[in-house]
Amino acid sequence: MNMKWLILILGILCNASASVLVKMAMTPPRKFPSPSDPMSALSNWPFWLGLGLYGGAFVLYAAALARLPMNVAHPVLTAGAIATVAVFSAVFFRESFHWTTVVGIVLIIAGVGLITARVT
Repeated sequence: MNMKWLILILGILCNASASVLVKMAMTPPRKFPSPSDPMSALSNWPFWLGLGLYGGAFVLYAAALARLPMNVAHPVLTAGAIATVAVFSAVFFRESFHWTTVVGIVLIIAGVGLITARVT
């Protein structure tokens, strides 16, 4: 596998994992860190880990932009994150995963495939 695609895949995984962690951080009994309750901010590790992974996703996206055209890197990262978050939400939070979700993901991937078809 080419390094540019590996960077994008890692960016997708960081982005989707960050979304899962932030959802975890906002699910009771956890709550959004606030200045009035500093202990909740310190003890909400999923929030901070998710924030760090969003930063990692950004760095990986920047690295991908150095290797790929923006009209390829951005759609691949975005579509990959959408598909991965849809799967992760069903797996980790038992959220619904209807056939329409599957069709939507397939159409998104097909569209991104068409956009990136000429990139080697």
